[in-house]
Amino acid sequence: MTTSTPQTSSVQLIEVPPELAGQRIDNFLVNVLKGVPKTLIYRILRKGEVRVNKGRIKPEYKIQSGDIVRVPPVRLPERDEPVPVAQGLLQRLEAAIVYEDKALIVLNKPAGIAVHGGSGLNFGVIEAFRQLRPDAKELELVHRLDRDTSGLLMIAKKRSMLRHLHTALRGDGVDKRYMALVRGHWATGKKQVNAPLLKSNLRSGERMVEVNDEGKEALTVFRVLRRFGDFATMVEARPITGRTHQIRVHALHAGHAIAGDSKYGDEDFTREIRELGGKRLFLHAYALVVPLPDGGELKLEAPVDEMWAQTVERLSAT
Repeated sequence: MTTSTPQTSSVQLIEVPPELAGQRIDNFLVNVLKGVPKTLIYRILRKGEVRVNKGRIKPEYKIQSGDIVRVPPVRLPERDEPVPVAQGLLQRLEAAIVYEDKALIVLNKPAGIAVHGGSGLNFGVIEAFRQLRPDAKELELVHRLDRDTSGLLMIAKKRSMLRHLHTALRGDGVDKRYMALVRGHWATGKKQVNAPLLKSNLRSGERMVEVNDEGKEALTVFRVLRRFGDFATMVEARPITGRTHQIRVHALHAGHAIAGDSKYGDEDFTREIRELGGKRLFLHAYALVVPLPDGGELKLEAPVDEMWAQTVERLSAT
């Protein structure tokens, strides 16, 4: 049996074509450097080895038509070497698909699975789907869900669908609704939280978000779905803006931490919910309405997992 040595790529200078304008540089590099771990891509971005028009850029930079991207030499995987995604996870994600057509996949993402590799993870949902759908060469995440949040997640199979949905997300064309189990009695009259959010990175590299006047505008509309005495409330959350950790931080700001939230939660409340069997973050993207390019509308709902359902059942009985 012979083994081949992984190759090291040479420096590439790539001119961005018009159809890729608006894409984040990290996602652009994922496609250029097929199979290269996302951790390595972020490392070369962080070190300033990737240049656009001879200047340094951040991972969130959006490339423009005509940009000249300098891609440094990186070690490439062996030809056709697949992302090592466990078979059990592949089957689980395949079973989680709630909608698929020639341009779009929507799945009910399980809690605990990251949407993409990075931060010590070799793979996430998008890497798994590139293995599940090898003929779909343009697979990209349309949006993101936190690793511990479950629910409806969109993956575009075509660049045209990705652009269409990004345009819809920037406007008010997409309606995303979440369910959250929060501490205490959420007042019926408390229908929205309008508080600016500021992102910061801790020394450990962990990302935290806080309400801060210097942050970006953020608005979440809430609605009470069900009460469990004064102990807990099930609320619907509809984020009007799409900031990182928005619902989690806005719920905390309103005085009602989400159960199972290790970053912004309440330890005592989380412990009590865990004692009922709820060993997860109780935030679930359950409903989605998106406009389709042909003028139609896609409406989807995703059920909660068994752990969530059983915990709520036990909570009702207490």
